[in-house]
Amino acid sequence: MSTLTALARVQAAHHGAAQQICTVRHLHVHDRPLVLVPLTLAGETNAPLAAMVGDRHGNPQVLVVPRPRLREQRFVFVERLANIVLSYVDGFTDDVETLPAKRKDDEPRQRFTDAPQVWVPNPGGVEYLRLMGRMTRFRQTTGDYAVAAGVPQLGKWATWLAEQAEYPDSSVLVAATQALTGFWATGQSSLEDGNLAALMGWIAPPAGMTAEQAAATAEDPILCPPAGPATDPQFDRLVLAPALRDLEEAPSDAVRVRVQERLTLALREQMQPTWDRVWQAIGLLGAQQPGGSVEQRWAADRDRFSDFVAYLRDTGHPQAKRDSAVLGARKLHDMERRLANFEAQRAFDDPLVMGEQRMTGEAFTGIVTWSDPLRTVTLSRRVLRPGIVVETEDPLRLVAGDADLRDPQRPNQKASILRLSESAGKISVSLELQGGTGSGLTAPPGSVPAVGERVTYSRLQVSYMSPGQFPARDQTPWTHGGPPQPYAPATSDAAEDWS
Repeated sequence: MSTLTALARVQAAHHGAAQQICTVRHLHVHDRPLVLVPLTLAGETNAPLAAMVGDRHGNPQVLVVPRPRLREQRFVFVERLANIVLSYVDGFTDDVETLPAKRKDDEPRQRFTDAPQVWVPNPGGVEYLRLMGRMTRFRQTTGDYAVAAGVPQLGKWATWLAEQAEYPDSSVLVAATQALTGFWATGQSSLEDGNLAALMGWIAPPAGMTAEQAAATAEDPILCPPAGPATDPQFDRLVLAPALRDLEEAPSDAVRVRVQERLTLALREQMQPTWDRVWQAIGLLGAQQPGGSVEQRWAADRDRFSDFVAYLRDTGHPQAKRDSAVLGARKLHDMERRLANFEAQRAFDDPLVMGEQRMTGEAFTGIVTWSDPLRTVTLSRRVLRPGIVVETEDPLRLVAGDADLRDPQRPNQKASILRLSESAGKISVSLELQGGTGSGLTAPPGSVPAVGERVTYSRLQVSYMSPGQFPARDQTPWTHGGPPQPYAPATSDAAEDWS
């Protein structure tokens, strides 16, 4: 937990209301997301019990597995879920835009104008999709243990969505609790923030209730059922187990239908409060001003979505059970690269996020007290290197000689610290500027900070970071297992237990 977030938690507890820890939203919020609220059977590995799913708040579809321990009924559930999810995803593959080539010899590329966004209540929902993908994407549509065509297709999409959720800059799969805590701090612990009802109680308490009262109410599983995927043990004992037993022992189809209706109603009542809160969270976050780089990151999500659709149409093999050495290294490198860029973008978009850097001494904000836009230095020739002096009260860990500092207002301009001097509790930082001033010896107006201007400089930078160099798949060295075997469907995959 950062220092500012800790302070915001103290203020939230003192004032009895959640506190913003961002000035802008750093997450893309879709105007037509798909919400999935899953429930699983206790004592089984991700055994589907029920789900509430849909892209409209007022029209959810409720899917129930009457006998969740039966393999056949689990796959019937997945088939029904696949019909909904794949229909939603396919709705984004109609409209295409053509983008110019990135390099001179490349062809123009195409990508979809929009991409799907799936919301789940909490990280448990992300794990639910990851496990469902693992349990379904290898299934066969012919032969023994054949399943509907949508089952393995849903498995591939569930796996892709769960993989994207590992990257902090992606918005295609969103856990509501994580999205909310990324914007608000509450007066309760991080563990308690994992309870969606308690979290929403702090952020938007019901009329006539304080945040503390709403959060306390959320601890009652009768009034506020768990957001899943696990169900409440008391509900399992008093409602679910008797209903499942009655289904097993039903003497006739008519009795079985009545018991199933009772079970469906009970499960719907368990999921409805969570369904409403997820949509409320979407509305609250969607009402916030987005950061300047949000659209850029969503465009990257659309690129990745377009690439995956092309992959499914071309090859369509399910993702491997385990990453190969090369693929694993690529993913790790890509994750680190994207995380660094995301942190810089957030700080450049949001003064509160930049405040974290200032508190650690890795950035500073101050007023320009001297500026020389005509300053030059002689290297192999005379070149323009404007100079400024910034007076700041921020604590600094930066020292003379530190280079490549950036100002969010001029991200393409680099600054180097020439010297530091301290007087009366203030630090004067002398900076040399490079870039963003044209190619001549006269800087264009506005390209150099003027006296009296408030500026911020930090080590963070938003720039293109080239991908790492890794061997081709078929060149994997023997020290890392050698080239992996090409994918071949296995009969054992179709017969694999749901575990």
